[in-house]
Amino acid sequence: MKLLTTFAMLVALALPATAAELGDDGLHKTAWMRDTFKDLREDLTDANAEGKRLALIFEQRGCIYCTKMHNETFPKPELASYITDNFFVVQLNLHGDIEVTDFDGEVLSEKNMARKWGMLFTPTILFMPEEVPEDATAQSAAVAMMPGAFGAGTTLDMFTWVNEKRYELDNGEDFQRYHARRIQERGDGSFD
Repeated sequence: MKLLTTFAMLVALALPATAAELGDDGLHKTAWMRDTFKDLREDLTDANAEGKRLALIFEQRGCIYCTKMHNETFPKPELASYITDNFFVVQLNLHGDIEVTDFDGEVLSEKNMARKWGMLFTPTILFMPEEVPEDATAQSAAVAMMPGAFGAGTTLDMFTWVNEKRYELDNGEDFQRYHARRIQERGDGSFD
């Protein structure tokens, strides 16, 4: 029996953890991320055509908080399903060199676009409206920004709050109030 237990432990240690896949750029990859030409007007048009909301996620190689999000938060089935069904997510590299075309037409590398938009932390998610004025930047047009790594409940609540356009409501329920209400509704804390 002891030999069988030892063998089972060795097999378990040899199997890969549920770590998110890393791309050649050192960033985590998920099935719901889109590989686009990073022309934000085109991405917005494609998102709208699919009936989804455009979200831009900044990450960087070696980011421990990005790893936490990809290993612990994003894999939650309810969250992954919600993102897949409702969002068109484009990943950007905080230090990357791929060209990005902003809504205002300016073309910069990912790292210079990050500077233009004032991105300081990873992960940071910018949530876009369905329409963006010609002269607006992604940062100025964003309806919400999620700076940092959060648990699954907070992340799901933010994606839901944006998708339901609760930022447009005049009922005084900003994201913090919405999130507090959702925590109370979940009650048992099973999805935090």
